[in-house]
Amino acid sequence: MAQRPKIAEPRPQPRLYLITPPIADAAAFAPVLKAALAAGDVAAVLLRLAEGDDRTQINRVKALAPIAQGAGAALLLDGHAGLVARSGADGAHVAASDVADALEVLKPDWVVGVGGVSSRHDAMTAAEAGCDYVMFGESDARGQRPPFELVIELLSWWAEVFEIPCIAYAATIEEITPLIGAGADFVAVGDQADDWIWRNPPSALAALTPLLKLPEAAL
Repeated sequence: MAQRPKIAEPRPQPRLYLITPPIADAAAFAPVLKAALAAGDVAAVLLRLAEGDDRTQINRVKALAPIAQGAGAALLLDGHAGLVARSGADGAHVAASDVADALEVLKPDWVVGVGGVSSRHDAMTAAEAGCDYVMFGESDARGQRPPFELVIELLSWWAEVFEIPCIAYAATIEEITPLIGAGADFVAVGDQADDWIWRNPPSALAALTPLLKLPEAAL
């Protein structure tokens, strides 16, 4: 188990992790993504792809990956670990149940992040397998999220025990401050096409950026 040192260095300022809606038209989404990346301190973009054959998916990634990477952000695929090497993505974000297969395909050259983590057991299993981060609090395929109290509990436990970064999904701007207070290293936002982030990225990111501050106790 990877434990944090007893005398830890000061926590770095939390950064943003943008989640796109399912993208079918990469050309149409490109200016929206550019606007979001220019408006805030974005560490990574999780690209969700609409259905399509492999060639179509790869072409979508190739159209958007340089935009993210040119702004200093990693471009990760939501699933599709097998497309990473051919598309120019930086890695993949997979469910806890798929982490072993993704690690086999992508390590050591690409990032493997793990989501769908709703218990300490799932989180510890992902960490011991060798993932690069875990995400807490995002919606599942049915649009259901874990209770917010559980997300806070898992974040607090993880931040105390593990060195591997944790990402916390914020469904609303009001969730950001408590998630950071609980120990999130990154805050994920986005998810849906009508999400508050994607309706007006510059305005949304300008509003939430001041919230990406550590509580005084963490300084």
